[in-house]
Amino acid sequence: MDRMDNYKQLIFGAKPKWRAILTATACGASVLVLLLKWFGHRQSWKKIQKAKVRREKSLQRAEHAVCQFKESHPETDTSLILSLSLAELSKQLKDGTLTPQAVFHSYMEKTLEVNRRLNCCTEVLLESWDQLEDIDSHKDGILYGVPVSIKENIGYKGHDSTCGVICKLDLPATGDSVLVEVLKRQGAIPFVKTNVPQGLQNYDCGNPIYGLTLNPHNPQKKSGGSSGGEGALIGGGGSVLGIGSDIGGSIRIPSSFCGICGFKPTSNRLSLRGVSSCIRGQKSVLSSLGPMARDVDGLALCMHALLCDHMFTLDPTVPPIPFNQQVYQSSKPLRIGYYENDGYAMPSPSMGRALRETKALLEKAGHTLVSFSPPRLIYAMHELVIRGLLGDGCTTLLSNLKGGPVDPCLRVQIIPYSLPRTVKKILSILLKPIFPRIAASLDSLRGVGSVQDLWRQHADVEDYRHEVIAEWRRCELDVLLCPMMGPAYIHNYPGKLTSTLTYTILYNLLNFPAGVVPVSTVTAEDEEELRHYKGNYGDIWDKLYKKAVTGGEGLPVAVQCVALPWQDELCLRFMREVEMLVREDKK
Repeated sequence: MDRMDNYKQLIFGAKPKWRAILTATACGASVLVLLLKWFGHRQSWKKIQKAKVRREKSLQRAEHAVCQFKESHPETDTSLILSLSLAELSKQLKDGTLTPQAVFHSYMEKTLEVNRRLNCCTEVLLESWDQLEDIDSHKDGILYGVPVSIKENIGYKGHDSTCGVICKLDLPATGDSVLVEVLKRQGAIPFVKTNVPQGLQNYDCGNPIYGLTLNPHNPQKKSGGSSGGEGALIGGGGSVLGIGSDIGGSIRIPSSFCGICGFKPTSNRLSLRGVSSCIRGQKSVLSSLGPMARDVDGLALCMHALLCDHMFTLDPTVPPIPFNQQVYQSSKPLRIGYYENDGYAMPSPSMGRALRETKALLEKAGHTLVSFSPPRLIYAMHELVIRGLLGDGCTTLLSNLKGGPVDPCLRVQIIPYSLPRTVKKILSILLKPIFPRIAASLDSLRGVGSVQDLWRQHADVEDYRHEVIAEWRRCELDVLLCPMMGPAYIHNYPGKLTSTLTYTILYNLLNFPAGVVPVSTVTAEDEEELRHYKGNYGDIWDKLYKKAVTGGEGLPVAVQCVALPWQDELCLRFMREVEMLVREDKK
C-alpha cells in the first residue's frame, strides 16, 4: 500500500515541471508507437507492391514470348492440344506427334487468359523457357514435355513461397523442393505458381499480396482452398496437371468446387521437403502433397512419375514404395462402405443426391455397398482435429499474420483465435446451452496446456486411428464412399464455416488417402430442396451453410473416395471406377 501511495505521490504530487516531463514522455512514447506501426505498414505495403510488380513483369514477358511463338508457328493447333487428356497429351509428346514447344506455349497462352478472368496465378516461372530449351535431355521421363502448375507454397529456386503472408515475402527459395526436382527429372516443366489463402489454414483463396481467386464456373462463387489457384487454373483449362497440398481438404475442396479430380495421398508418400507452411511442426493432423488434374488417369500418371528412385534418393524419409500399376488397373469387385451424413454437418441436397446416385451405379456394376459410420466423430473433430491442429492456442498461425493487413476472407475466422485462453473457456461455457457445437469448437481453440497434454493428445489421435481401422475391418471394407463438401460457396463464407470441414479433415487426422471425383451438377430441384434445409443442429453454422451454397445451379458436385493408409493405388482405382461409371451413365 505504501508503494502505491508513493507512486501516486510521484505522479500527482510532483511539481509542475516533473508533471510536464512525465506527460511529454508519455506522449512521446505514444507517438513513437504510432510511428513504428506506420513504418511497419509502409514497409509491408512496399513489399506487397514489389511482389505485384514482379508478378506483372513475369506475366508481360510470358505474353510477349507467346506472341512471338504464335507468329513463328501459325500451324499450331492450340484448341486440339488443350482438349487432350494428360494421358493422350503425354502419348503424343512421346511419339513426336506434338512438340514440347507447341504444348508449352499453348498452355501458357491459355493460362494467361484464365488468369485475367480468375486471378489464379502468383507468378510465371520464367526459368521454364530455359528448361524447355533443354527438354530433350529428359525424353525418357514419364511426364516428358508436360507443363505443370504448382501451388505457391511449393519451393522453386529463386522464388518466394509466401503462403500468402507478408512476413515470408522477399525470402526466395535457395533450391528447388524435392517434388519440383523430381518433376523436372521426369521431363515435366513447372511453369507457373498458383494462388493461396493467407496462412493456408482456410478453404477460401485470397490474400493481401495477390488478391482473390474466382471460381471458373461462376465468378460469384469461391474456387476453394487452400489449393484454390490450382483448382481455378485447371478447372478453367489453363493447366493439365497441378500439384497442391492438403491438410484439411486443401486439394479436395477446390477440386470439388472447380469440377476437377484431386488426390490426397497418405502423408509422406510424396516428399514434403522444401514446402512452406505457417504451422510447421504440428503433428496431430497431417499434410500431404498431391496431384490435381481433369481425370483420374491424370492423377495416377502423376503419382507413377513421382514415386521413383530419384525421389526416394533425394528424401530417404519417404518409404521407397513405387507405384503399383497392377492394383490401379484391377477390375475385381469391391466391398465399399458408405455414409451420406456424418452427423456433424448435414450435406446439401446436391451432395446427398450425388452420393446416392453414385452408390446406385456402383451396386449396379456388381460392387457390394455396406453402411458405415465413422465412430465418435464429434469427439474427433473437437478434441483431436481442432485441439491438435491449433495445439499452441493459435499462436504460431497468428504470429505469421503479423506485419500487415488481414485478408477479408480470413478476418472472421481468426477473431476467436485471438482471444485469450480464459476468455475462450468462459465463452464456451456460456454458449454451451444454446450452441453446443460452437461452444465445443471454441473450447478446443484453447489448444493443449502443456507438453504432457500434447503427448496425451498425440496418443489419443493414435488410438482413434486404430479405432476407426478396427471398425473398417469389422465391416470388411476395401474402400469408402462419402460426401464431398460442395457446391462452391458464395464469397466471404468459408471463413465463417469451419464446421463443414468434417468430410475432408477427418482423413488428414486418420492419414487415409482420399480423392475427389466430380459426378454431377446442381439442379433446379436441388435448389428447391435447399430452401427447406435445416441442418443437423439448426444453429448459426447450419443457417450460414444454407446461404453459402444457395444459387449453385449448374455448379459441379463431387463425391469422395477413401482407402486405408498406404493403399493409395486402391483409392485411385476406386476413383477411376466411379469416374468410368458416371461417364457411361451420361452417354
